[in-house]
Amino acid sequence: MGMFSVNNIADILLSIPALLWALSFHEFCHGWVAYKLGDRTAASQGRLSLNPLHHLDPVGTLMLIFFHFGWARPVPINSRYFKNPRRDIALVSLAGAGGNFLSALVTAILCGILTRFFPQALFQSRTVTTAFGQVMVNMLLINVGLGVFNLIPIPPLDGSKVLAVFLPPSALSAFFFLERYGMIIILVLAFSGVLRVIMLPFFSIMQSLFFQIISFIGG
Repeated sequence: MGMFSVNNIADILLSIPALLWALSFHEFCHGWVAYKLGDRTAASQGRLSLNPLHHLDPVGTLMLIFFHFGWARPVPINSRYFKNPRRDIALVSLAGAGGNFLSALVTAILCGILTRFFPQALFQSRTVTTAFGQVMVNMLLINVGLGVFNLIPIPPLDGSKVLAVFLPPSALSAFFFLERYGMIIILVLAFSGVLRVIMLPFFSIMQSLFFQIISFIGG
């Protein structure tokens, strides 16, 4: 039945909590770190919130649901408030992915504890998870995927802002010119399968790390 089969609808529904959290916490972390570094722009616009309605981009959210990559509305940042703009922009940019990896870590720890003491909450059998178990798996994998995706150094992704800090001034003009076409480049890479090839090694390493944590705690 294709995309709208019963199983796929169930998978989409079970992914929604993780999607809402991953996108919202990602943007919240950008705004929170900027706030701590002296920039109150996000706070003044109500973006220091975990309410998904404050952060979701409709197209980006649908892309994430159906194509496994997407985005939220970027948190506004004003680097004029930073004491050390180059350093602070990098810190703010890294905060989003850092929030996603932190979420994955907390999820892995909780899954490990549940596996050890309340396995019935996660597993119906050795090979079948419960609905709650699938939500937890989605929470881990979606946060890892979003974190890895945003560290790719292609504008306007967060990794590009970190890379820009280390580029010599002579290269910045070309880099900012590239930013005009960044989203087109990302879409081409995504639909051609190249983006998956780029992400897969890093995603696999992070996924393996978090599942090892689950295994270690769960016994």
